[in-house]
Amino acid sequence: MNNGFFGQDIISVRQFSPEKLTYIFGVADEMETLVRRFGSADMLSGKVLANLFYEPSTRTASSFMAAMVRLGGRVIPINEVHYSSVSKGESLPDTIRTLECYADIIVLRHPEVGAAQIAADYAAKPIINAGDGIGEHPTQALLDLYTIRKELGRLDGLKVAMVGDLKYGRTVHSLTRLLSRYNTEFYFVSPPILRLPEDMVAEVKARGLKAVEVEDVHEVISDVDVLYVTRVQKERFSDLALYDQVKDYYTVDPELMKMAKPKMALMHPLPRVGEISYAVDQDPRAAYFRQMENGMFIRMALLAAVLGKA
Repeated sequence: MNNGFFGQDIISVRQFSPEKLTYIFGVADEMETLVRRFGSADMLSGKVLANLFYEPSTRTASSFMAAMVRLGGRVIPINEVHYSSVSKGESLPDTIRTLECYADIIVLRHPEVGAAQIAADYAAKPIINAGDGIGEHPTQALLDLYTIRKELGRLDGLKVAMVGDLKYGRTVHSLTRLLSRYNTEFYFVSPPILRLPEDMVAEVKARGLKAVEVEDVHEVISDVDVLYVTRVQKERFSDLALYDQVKDYYTVDPELMKMAKPKMALMHPLPRVGEISYAVDQDPRAAYFRQMENGMFIRMALLAAVLGKA
């Protein structure tokens, strides 16, 4: 299948040209139609996915499993690696080479930046990066971009505010790189200790795009088309006193949303820990649960494309 994905690893958003994005979004649209009409299909019958997660996950692990099952495949779930041979000191390359004896494709989440590329270097079967430390989370960025397109009907010419943990937030890093392919105005909103890394700001500006860094979300809320909120990640802090200083820095509540455009998208990769009030959930602009469902459609599309069935 000559779609540019067959047999390929999915490691970084840098792999995705606008043409490849258009293709995978089209397949995701087809997957949504399939699920709405039939619930499932058998296009990946006989295929096995190994879900290897060294870090906790609810949405990413579950949506990959649901995606594979809805396409007729099966899943080997390894979500508690401290119960596996890893706890005995087995290396990542050996774990990967063992699992590919049983599976046709491996989804990997690992706490170390670059782990997915290391796995791909040793594996003969395709590897999909489900998050490598504070590095990248390419499938999350794809579903985020797909959601923006579905919510607003376009990707070019948008004003996007990234809010919260921009230093450690791999979802922010990957989505920023994807949105940089388009004519995007960026507003990076964070406390000083969680600012976007300087090299990423430079990367955006090198493309000739506007990149403004501010500390107060009230400065940008009335202008933006997308408000992408992230939690402050306690697990990334070695000094919990610093975490306590910034954990409640932002709260998106109905009062703030009154200042936002009538047509905009409020997004969050979830989980949330207080940065978006539950009172906002019924706002039609709150897209985060639609965002989660879109994740399954995108992952169905990727699995089918990489395994040569789309």
